[in-house]
Amino acid sequence: MTAPLQFAVSLAQLAGDLLLDFFRHSDLKTNLKPDQSVVTEADLAADELISKAIQEQYPDDVLLSEETRTRYPIGTNLTHPPVWIIDPLDGTTNFSLGLHFWGISIARLVEGRPETAVLYFPIIEELYTAERGRGASLNDEPIHIQPPRVEYPLPFFACCSRTFRQYNVEVPYKIRILGSASYTFCAVARGIAVLGFEATPKIWDIAGAWLLVEEAGGTIETLHGSEPFPLETAMDYAGMDFPTLAAATTQLASKARDQIHPRSPSQAQAKPNDIPSDSM
Repeated sequence: MTAPLQFAVSLAQLAGDLLLDFFRHSDLKTNLKPDQSVVTEADLAADELISKAIQEQYPDDVLLSEETRTRYPIGTNLTHPPVWIIDPLDGTTNFSLGLHFWGISIARLVEGRPETAVLYFPIIEELYTAERGRGASLNDEPIHIQPPRVEYPLPFFACCSRTFRQYNVEVPYKIRILGSASYTFCAVARGIAVLGFEATPKIWDIAGAWLLVEEAGGTIETLHGSEPFPLETAMDYAGMDFPTLAAATTQLASKARDQIHPRSPSQAQAKPNDIPSDSM
C-alpha cells in the first residue's frame, strides 16, 4: 500500500467516525443547495476535516471538493500537479433519513488520471480501495467484477432515481436504487451488479469509483462518450454532470448503451416511465 493510499484510508476512517457521531443524532441541520440536492452540517464538517488534512499533508496538490472547492484552478493543466477529489458524504439523503448506504469518497489523480481511490461506508463496514495497476479490494480482500452466470440467474442493475425521470430504460435485469452514486459503482466492482448507471453524477461522485471499477476488471464510461479526465482548467465542476455507465464486460456496456435512451422533452414533462414490474 503506497503512502497516498495509506493516508487516504486513515483519513476516510477519521471522517467516517465523525459522520457516525452526526448520524446517531436526530437533530441534524439540513438544507437544500441551489440544485435542490441535500447538504447537512455533517457534509460540511467532514469536508473541513478531509480538506484540512490533505492541505497539511500534501500542500502542493490541488483539491476539489463537492461542498467548498468546486472549481479547477486556472493554469493547473500546464503543470499537472496531483489532484485530490473528495466527496465528504456521498448519499446525503440516505444519511439524513437514517438509511445505511452512505459513505466517503477520496480519489487522487496523477497526470490527470485517477491513481488512488478510497470509498468507505462506515455503517455497513465496507472499505473499498484501489491503486492504478495494483487491483481493487474490499476490506483488504481482492474484488473482481462478475459477468452474468448460469448459477446466478437474477443479476441486477443498480441505478439512481433520476434514471427513470430522464431516460427510457430497457435493461433486462432486476433493478435496485441504492441512493449513493459511488455505491452503485462499488456494487459493479465487487460483482453483485452486472450494470450500474447514474444519470447526473458530478466528478466527485465518480473519480474514486472510476478507478475502482477499472481495477476490478470492469468497464466504466460516460453514456455519451465524453472523457471526464484529465480535468479542464478553470472549470466549475459543480455545474457538470457525467452520466456514467459501469458494466461487468464491454459487451454488456455496449448493449446497455442501446437500452438506455434519453427521454424526449415531451416525455420528460410527462409522468416518468414506470420501473418494470419484474424489478422486485
